[in-house]
Amino acid sequence: MISHSSRQRSWQDIAKQAQKHRDETIAAVQPPVPDVPSDLPLNVSGIPKALLSEREIEITETAPEDLVELMSTGTITSTEVTTAFLRRAGLAQKLTNCLTELLPTRALLRAAELDSYLRENDRPLGPLHGLPISVKEHIPLAGLDCNGGFISWVGRLAPRDAYIITLLWRAGAVFYARTTQPQTLMHLETSSNLYGATVNPFQRELSSGGSSGGEGALLGCRGSCLGVGTDIGGSVRSPAGNCGVYGLRPTSYRLPIGGFTATMIGQEHVVPVVGPMSTSLGGVKMFMRAVLGQKPWLVEPSCLPFEWREGKSWLKEDGEGKKRLKIGVIWDDGVVRPHPPVTRALRGVVAKLATIDGVEIVEWKPWKHDLAWEIIASLYFCDAGAEETAAIDASGEPWRPLSSFIIKENPFVKNRMISDVWRLTEMREQYRADYAKIWNDTACGANAGGAVDVILCPVTPGAAPPLDCARYWGYTSQWNLLDYPALAFPVTKVDPEIDLVEEGYEPRNEKDKYNYELCMPLPSIHSFFKQPTNKSPDEPEKYRGAPVSLQLVARRYEDEKVVEALEYIQQHIGLPFVKMI
Repeated sequence: MISHSSRQRSWQDIAKQAQKHRDETIAAVQPPVPDVPSDLPLNVSGIPKALLSEREIEITETAPEDLVELMSTGTITSTEVTTAFLRRAGLAQKLTNCLTELLPTRALLRAAELDSYLRENDRPLGPLHGLPISVKEHIPLAGLDCNGGFISWVGRLAPRDAYIITLLWRAGAVFYARTTQPQTLMHLETSSNLYGATVNPFQRELSSGGSSGGEGALLGCRGSCLGVGTDIGGSVRSPAGNCGVYGLRPTSYRLPIGGFTATMIGQEHVVPVVGPMSTSLGGVKMFMRAVLGQKPWLVEPSCLPFEWREGKSWLKEDGEGKKRLKIGVIWDDGVVRPHPPVTRALRGVVAKLATIDGVEIVEWKPWKHDLAWEIIASLYFCDAGAEETAAIDASGEPWRPLSSFIIKENPFVKNRMISDVWRLTEMREQYRADYAKIWNDTACGANAGGAVDVILCPVTPGAAPPLDCARYWGYTSQWNLLDYPALAFPVTKVDPEIDLVEEGYEPRNEKDKYNYELCMPLPSIHSFFKQPTNKSPDEPEKYRGAPVSLQLVARRYEDEKVVEALEYIQQHIGLPFVKMI
C-alpha cells in the first residue's frame, strides 16, 4: 500500500514508491510471472505465448462470455482463470507499462469463494460469475489508493467501492488488476509522472491511447478480457481502437458514475461516462446486461430507469422479417483527413457491406465538426483548468506535454462566468438539435425510406500515434458533445506495403497538417525513434502491424442498437479482417 505521507517528499520519491508497490504486487503472483527479454522487439503482442503454458494461453485468449459459461458449469474454476490472468497481466506490465497494481491475494480469495459457492449451490452467483475484471485506477476500490494520475493525490485511500464496482461484484466479478491513466485524465494517450508512458503492445513506440490506455494495453496483450474505462472525449474508444479491442461509450446516465476520483466532479456540461472494454463484442454486451439488470437507478437516481433492452430487434425488418440496416458513412470529418490505413479499413468494410442484401449505404456529410470541437473544448475547463493546475502544481511534478496541450495551449480554455456557461450550454443544445435534423434528413435518394440507423466512421484519424502526438480529438469528442453511444471495434492492421502516404497532399488547416505529417517518416521522427533510414519515403514503417479500428455511432439512448448493428455486420462480413493476436 502506498504511504499517506506524500506531501513531505519529492514527487520523484513518490513516483518511485508507487512503482515499487506495483512491482511488489506483481512479484507476489504465484507461480512467478516470467521475466521478459531485456531487448524487446517493437511488437510484443506475441511474447506471452512464448512464456506462458498452453493452458494459460487457452484461458486468457477465450472470450469472456465463454469463460463465464465454462465457470458457471464447473468446467473450469475461477481460481484457475484468475491465476492465468494475474500471470498474463504481470507480463503485460513488463511489456507495456499498463498497471498501477495487481491484487493477487484478494482476487484469489474472491475466486475461491465463488468456486465454493458454485459447488455448494449448484448455480453461479451471477451473470459474471468468476470472471476477472480489470479496472482503471480512478474508479475506486475500497481501501486502495485512488490518485487519478496526480502525484499530489497519492495516498488518498478510497473509503468505499464506486457504485459500479459494487454492481460488478454482485454480478460475480473478480477484481485483480488496476490500470494506468494519464496526468489530468484528459489525454488521448496514457502518460503520467507516476508511472511514465503506457505503450502499444503492437508497436511500443506508439501510444496505447487514453485516458483508459492502461486498460487498452492490458486487453491488447490479453492480460484482461473485460475491463472498466471512462470516457469524456474518447477515453474508452481511443485505447480500444489503438489496441485492437472493443470499447463502448454509452449514452450518459445509462451506467452509474458515482464515487469516481477526478477533478471538476459535479460539472454537467460535458458528462463523463463509464464503459466496458473487452476482447469481444459479447463481453461488452454481457457487461451492460449485468450492470443494468440490477436497476442502478434505484440507488443512483441520475441513471435512466431502463435495463438493457433485448426484447425485440432494434433494426428495421422487411415484410418477411428480415433485418435491414441503413448505414451513414463518414469518410472524413472535414477537419482532419484520416491516414491511408483508416481509409482502407473503411473502404473494405463498406465494400463488403454493399454486397449484403438488406444493407443500404448512405454518404454522410459531416456538419460543422469544427464548431463541435469549439463548443466542447470551451466546456471542458470552465474554471480555466484551475483544479487540474492545482492538482499538478501541488507536488511540483512537471506538466506532461499533452496536459499542456489540452489546457495551456487550448485557445478555448477560459475562466467562464455562469452566463458564459449558460450560453455555451445553449450552443451545445442547438448543435444537438441541428445534428438531429441532419440525421433525420439523411437518406439515400429521394425515394429512400427512413433515416440511417447508425454512422460508420473512423475512431481516430490514424492508427495509434507516436507518444505525445495524440492531439486531434474530433473523431471521438464529436459524439461526446452529441451524447451519442459509440462503439469502437477492430478491423485490420497497418500494412506499409499497401498503406502508402499520399504525397503532395495539401493540408486544409494546421490540425490537418500536423496529422498528415505524423504519417510521413520525417527525419526528425526517424531520429527520435531510431528508425532505419533506408526505408522508402512513402512507407510509414513505424506503424507496421498497428491495429486499425473504426466505430459505429447511434442516436442518443440507442446503445442497444449500436451493439446489435455491429453484431449484424460481424455476422455478415466477418470482423476483424485479420487476427489481432
